[in-house]
Amino acid sequence: MVFLQIDETIKAGADALNSGQVWLIKIKAMAIDYAPKLIGAILVYIIGQWIIGRIGRLSKKVLSTRNFDVSLQKFLLSLIKVTLSILLFLAIAGMIGVDITGFAAILAGAGIAIGAALNGSLGNLAGGVMLMIFKPFKVHDMIEAQGAIGIVQEIGIFNTTILTPENKTVILPNGALSTGVITNYTTHGNLRVDLTMAIALDVAIDTARKVAMDAMLQHPKVLKAPAPEVSVLKVGDGMTSLAIRPYTTQADYWDVYFGVQELVKKAFDANGVAGPIPTRLLINKQ
Repeated sequence: MVFLQIDETIKAGADALNSGQVWLIKIKAMAIDYAPKLIGAILVYIIGQWIIGRIGRLSKKVLSTRNFDVSLQKFLLSLIKVTLSILLFLAIAGMIGVDITGFAAILAGAGIAIGAALNGSLGNLAGGVMLMIFKPFKVHDMIEAQGAIGIVQEIGIFNTTILTPENKTVILPNGALSTGVITNYTTHGNLRVDLTMAIALDVAIDTARKVAMDAMLQHPKVLKAPAPEVSVLKVGDGMTSLAIRPYTTQADYWDVYFGVQELVKKAFDANGVAGPIPTRLLINKQ
């Protein structure tokens, strides 16, 4: 009985030894098969990271040389780095022997799902990139777009922020902004202030024009060139409407807008240029 138990123990030990030897042989075979792949993958990773770094630095230099917006530079550099890193990962996975077909399908499906969920945001993102590339306006420009007018405070990736004359902050989505009509009041370096003032029909137009021109030129922020203009806008309804048009810089627009009206009105009063007298026609039906 004792000899039988000893035989069974010896047999179990031999089986375990054989099993261990089999596993060692398998591990050795796997090491021989995968060692070159692992070494190659490591080399590809090191070289790939070096190439990604070089491309990133070169891209940054190109974007800086072409004066791209800082926000756009960061976004594009990040996009380039992420894209190249994903390609490197797929290349390494393929070298090791991982089936990347399923992984690529998952990425494609995730991309479609994310694109559908962020449809509006992606449109704003594309619009922001277009605005920063073509630069229809820049920070501190006065623009009119999407029914709002104001000074551009910030051009972001998704939105553009402007400050209105009423000191209100308006946030415009870049998607609609990039595809809509944009009026830039700052492009030529000066702005024309359009004012309308009325005088009585019996007042000589030349007299009123001279008084208005002299009054406009008294304002320190009205430009001498281009010269101010006074034109007849309309004659009728018991008055002569004059277009008062001084030029100024963007920063002084509202000072000139309000200041010139006051100066011209005071000059009209001092020189006897009468304003229109409201009239009302009464009809007696009896």
